[in-house]
Parts: sequence; structure tokens; C-alpha cells
Amino acid sequence: MKIPPIAPIKPTELTLHGHSRVDNYFWLSERENPDVIAYLEAENAYTQAMMGHTEGLRETLCAEMIGRIQETDSTAPYKHGDYYYYSRTVEGLQYDIYCRKQGSPDADEEVLLDLNEVAADYDYLKLGVFAVSPDHKLLAYSLDTTGGERLTLFVKDLANGRLLPDQIEDTSYAVVWANDNKILFYTKNDATWRSYKLFRHTLGTAVADDVEIHHETSERHSVYIGKTRDQRYLILHVRSIETSENHFLDANNPSGDFQPIAPRRDGHRYTVDHRDGRFYIRTNRDGATNYKLMTTPVDRPGEANWQDFLPHRDDFLLEDMDLFARHLVVYGRHNGLQTITIHPFGDGDPHDVEFPEPVYALRGAPNREFDTDTLRFTYTSLTTADSVYDYQMDSRQRALIKQKPVLGGYDPAHYRSQRLFATAADGTQIPISLFHRADIDLDGGPHPCLLYGYGSYGASMSPAFNSDRLSLVDRGVIFAIAHIRGGQEMGRHWYDQGKFLNKRNTFTDFIACAEHLIAQEITSSQQLAINGRSAGGLLMGAVVTMRPDLFHVVVAGVPFVDVVTTILDESLPLSAIEFEEWGNPNDKEFYDYMLSYSPYDNTTAQDYPHMLITAGLNDPRVQYWEPAKWTAKLRTVKTDDNWLLLKTHMGAGHFSASGRYDYLKDIAFDFAFILDRLGLVET
Repeated sequence: MKIPPIAPIKPTELTLHGHSRVDNYFWLSERENPDVIAYLEAENAYTQAMMGHTEGLRETLCAEMIGRIQETDSTAPYKHGDYYYYSRTVEGLQYDIYCRKQGSPDADEEVLLDLNEVAADYDYLKLGVFAVSPDHKLLAYSLDTTGGERLTLFVKDLANGRLLPDQIEDTSYAVVWANDNKILFYTKNDATWRSYKLFRHTLGTAVADDVEIHHETSERHSVYIGKTRDQRYLILHVRSIETSENHFLDANNPSGDFQPIAPRRDGHRYTVDHRDGRFYIRTNRDGATNYKLMTTPVDRPGEANWQDFLPHRDDFLLEDMDLFARHLVVYGRHNGLQTITIHPFGDGDPHDVEFPEPVYALRGAPNREFDTDTLRFTYTSLTTADSVYDYQMDSRQRALIKQKPVLGGYDPAHYRSQRLFATAADGTQIPISLFHRADIDLDGGPHPCLLYGYGSYGASMSPAFNSDRLSLVDRGVIFAIAHIRGGQEMGRHWYDQGKFLNKRNTFTDFIACAEHLIAQEITSSQQLAINGRSAGGLLMGAVVTMRPDLFHVVVAGVPFVDVVTTILDESLPLSAIEFEEWGNPNDKEFYDYMLSYSPYDNTTAQDYPHMLITAGLNDPRVQYWEPAKWTAKLRTVKTDDNWLLLKTHMGAGHFSASGRYDYLKDIAFDFAFILDRLGLVET
């Protein structure tokens, strides 16, 4: 079976800064062109045909992954007011059921929202916001039914289960209740998917009469709405990647006007919470690269009144904070590991929460009560499944509330995790987390290996547990995470050294990690697979154009590969916002630099590894035509006979299938491709 030619080609000449480039594949961005859909469907048919012999393997992998899940299960209930809230799943059903119990975790169950019932009318369904009113009588929730991330907001009366007429289209991911239980604040997106307006809606009134509170005209800034943990103030947060500002409003007086805390100035990033008449401000002011904590009285919020509370540390990234009535909880990173520090208000010294393993990760857990001495957090590692703990902040005692079950005979003693360091081109030490079967001798290699990476937006890739990857590891594959610059594993400087005119560090760091694993004979270039999604898909594209000889298999999920052309077009979703991550290509220095690594522009005639590229037709973050154009160009110029497959979700967006079983089918497809191309499929 062959892919049809990509004609009709409509070459487009792009000229800027004296450069002239002809884009022969630009027609693929014309979604209304029936040839585009025909091409994508032909690619899907080709992919399915090429992968036909793996159907049995995919079914086996999917059955294995499902077999490790306790299909009928529930999350640990968390207290909020007089209720205990949780979600649960039922064997055979794709989606979560959201519930609560009043007064006790052992009380009768009340179902608030069953997504399985809603999903009966849609091929795709994703929950956006889920916000219960302060009196616990109403539920505001939003749904995405295409994968396009334009959400419809609904309000449900929890007493009778009926929807109110207050239905609002095209909202984004921010909805907050005022304390009167009658007024909702929500945000809407513009044509480029930027959250640009904040509205106030009073229940029972026409949506057309909603009051516009804030209209953000800067194309680099987005609008968010939140609430302080003590429920005292609404916070209007306006931010770009590099700059932010905040405004506040008494949540008991929602018809009032938001007041500024500190106006935006380029490069100043800060967030705000409140306790006992003072705002607590996490800020990078005064050169606090890793952030510090300051406070100011509510009645004098301006920067002139800010006072240091926790100083900046060069060796510690202050990531976030939680304020309680009697405690401040600080979440940070030190030496690449996440930390939790408890600071009592009043008597008592600060202390760090201790963790049992040398390499681990922390995940958020709901902490909805303000007047409590108990902190809830989720602990995990590459070998330890998600474990929800309640931690008594004064006595320092912890209780395991729930550990996520891993069925199928999983025993963490049969696996090992460790951390290695690769030396980057400039001498920087790059951490690598490894996870493998205990009976694999790393000194007795090389072994099959899957190296994962991301490295953008300051997102840190924590070494957390994932039962799905056992289907690779149990077959002898070593799983590795490259903690490359562009994330914040080692502090804010780790991010700064992997963005703007330092972005190539992200790619050369990943290459250095691959070279280290090969040099140590942990793996070999013929046994090394790599994987990344979105900006991690850009990573895949960049390293495979720079060093295709290092890798045997590549899975590039929804890859952002047409960097320069996409960001130059400010009419596309999120392009202008990206100026503060990658740079503005209208500036020649940035244009030349971005062009030097853009995978689409650097795809040349050479041998490439086996490649699986995925896309989503409704994806607003990475438009489907980027992976499609890249695939088309690769088909034209590559000089090898290795597989090149494009798989496009025709009814989904950036995050693949929405149902939990359908999502596992996607994972099984990726894994089958990796195992097959690594020669690990039993015949």
C-alpha cells in the first residue's frame, strides 16, 4: 500500500530578514480542502496497514494495562465544608463519576455528575472546570465535546439535579463563585484561544447582560480568575510567560471593583494569596531568580509596602505555597528533588517533610479546608504507586489514606530506579532518571531503552509512577527520563538556560543524555527509542534532524515542528503568547536562531530512524498540519527505508482520546510500534 502523492501542491514563498523560503506543503493547512482530509485518511489507512501485524500485540498490551487497574475504584475523599468529595470509576465505563457524602465518608452517596451519561451523545468528552458553590447547593462545570478546548459552562441545582438556564458558550478553564452563591466569574477565549476577557454573571439573568470586568488587549497576556484559600478575596491574575499582575476584590462584595496590587512591569512575575489581613506574595522581585516570599497589608498592597518574609535562595526554587490558618506550606525544589517545608505561624520552628526514597515525586492533592492542621499530599516514585497522605503539621505524623492499587502481581521489589548524570556540551551535568527490572544488570548491557524528554515552559518531568510503562519494562526495556534544560528540575536558571537564545541547550542536553547511555553501554543506538509530546515533539524533531544516527525509533506526539512559520502567524492559536518562550521571529536574531533548530526547516536528505508521528484534527495547541506537513516533507527527502507513519485523530485534539479505555488503546499503539521496531515482538 502506498501513500498518494501530496498534490495539489501550492508553493508559498516566505520572505523575511532577507531570507526566502519556499514551503511546498503549505496546502496541508487548508482544512476545508477535501484533499487535506483525503490525505490524512490515506495516511491513517497506511499506518493501520503497516501496523496490522501488531494487532494481537496491541490487544495484549491493552489487556495488560487494564489488568493493572482496579477498574471499579474511587479517589480518596477530601473534606470541603460539611461534605466529603471524591470521584469514582466503574468497570467497563470510560469516564469518572463525581460524588460526595455529607457529614462522614461513610454516609450515603450523592452523585453530582456522571460523565458517562453525558458522553453518550458525543465521541469526545473532557471535563473542564468543576466548581461547587460556597453553600454546596450548586455545581458549575464545563465540557469540551470536540477536543478543540472551547468549553460550554453549565450550572446544576444539586437539590433536584436539574440544569439551570444559565448556559455559557466558549468559556476557558477559569470559573469562580463569589461568596453570595449567586454570582459567577468566568473567562472567555478570543479567536486565537487566548483567555482575554473576564465576565461577571448573575444567576437567572441573560448571558448577554453579563458584565465585562476586564478586557486584556495585550496579545501576550492571558486572564485568569481565582480565589484565596481562605475564600476571602477573588484574585484577577493577568500574566504572560514572563510578566504578571494581580487585582483583588472582596469575595463578599462581588459587584465591587477589582483593586490593583502591583501593576505589571516587564519581567516581574508574582502570585498572591491571603491570610489574616495580609497578602503573601511569591515574587521574583529584586533579582530573586528562584523566587522569594513577601507580605503586605491588604489596605496597603502596593510594592512600596512589600516586606521580605522568606528570602531568596540560589539553591532552592520556591515553586508554590499553601496558606492555612496556622501554617504556611512551601513547595520547592532542591538538588532536583521536590520538597515540602512547614512554617508554623506562632510557636515552633520550620521543618521539612521527610520522604523514604532517594528519588521521588510529589503530586497535588485537594486541601480545601483553611482552618486545619492537616496537609494532604500525594507521594510517588518510579517504583511506588501514587500514595495519598494526611500529614499532621504540628505532630509531624502522617497517615496513608490511599495508595493507588496496581494489580497483576506488581511488586516494587522487582524493580529499580536510580539517577545518573550526563555531561552536556558546555560541561553542565544533566540528570537522567532510570527505571528497570531488578534482574537487569546495567553493566551487562547494552539493553533496549526508551528515553523520554520535554524541556520547555519550565515544566519539570518528575520521576513519578506509571503502571502503563510496566508493559515495556517487563519486556526488558529500560525507561529513562532526561531532565534537560528548559524545565525547572534544578531551579529557574535551568529554565532560562533552555529558552530564547539558549533553546538549543534543550536539544543538545537530550543528545548528551543519549550519548551517555550509549557510552555506558546501558543501551546502543540500535536499541534506543525516544519519545516526547507537543513541545516534547519539537524536541524529538530537533534531535532527529541533528543526530538521526543516535536513535532507532522515534515517537513524536502532536509535535510542534514548524516553529518559525507558526509563530510568525499571529492569527494562529497562541502564537503571539509564544514570543516569550521561543522569541519573536520578527526580530532577525531570533528568526535566525529559531530557523537553526526548527525541525521542519532542517529536514534534509539523510537517513532517519523509524518514526511514528501523531496529530489531532481538532488540536488548537499544535495545529494538525504541522505534523502532517512534516511527514509529507520527510516522505519526499528521506533516504532510508525505515518506517514513517502518521496517525491523526480525526475527532480529538491535543490530548488524544478522552475515554480511559480508548486512551489506553492509543498508548498500546505507541508501545507496539516501539517494541516492533526494536525487534522485541515475539514471533
